[in-house]
Amino acid sequence: MTVRSKMHGVTLIELLTVIVVVSILAAIAVPSYRSYLIRSQRTDATAALLRLAANQEKFYLQNNTYTDDESKVGGAVSEHGWYAIEITAADANSFNAKATVVAGGAQANDSHCTSFSINEVGKRDATNTDCWR
Repeated sequence: MTVRSKMHGVTLIELLTVIVVVSILAAIAVPSYRSYLIRSQRTDATAALLRLAANQEKFYLQNNTYTDDESKVGGAVSEHGWYAIEITAADANSFNAKATVVAGGAQANDSHCTSFSINEVGKRDATNTDCWR
């Protein structure tokens, strides 16, 4: 009995078929992942504003007024640097803070939620109603 071995290889057609299938899967997966990433990175703004609001309350307890100096209550940039934080108004009775997308940053392509805001009573606002979710 003679044993013959056959060499098996991958044909060009098979290789091209695999490349086409992988390309189609990537074309579907990458935009979906990018959209998910943009939505998840919005928490950088919301967390920064909530932290600022808590720090404003601490500042108020110690000074009987709110401050308009971001450096005293958390800084002018969010933790990851994707949003600029600004206290737009502050006095003895109220404050309003806003987070806006940093131009050229990782969130620059997020046209749905470009700004977030919070005030002394915890009222949250944003470019669209679903941004704080």
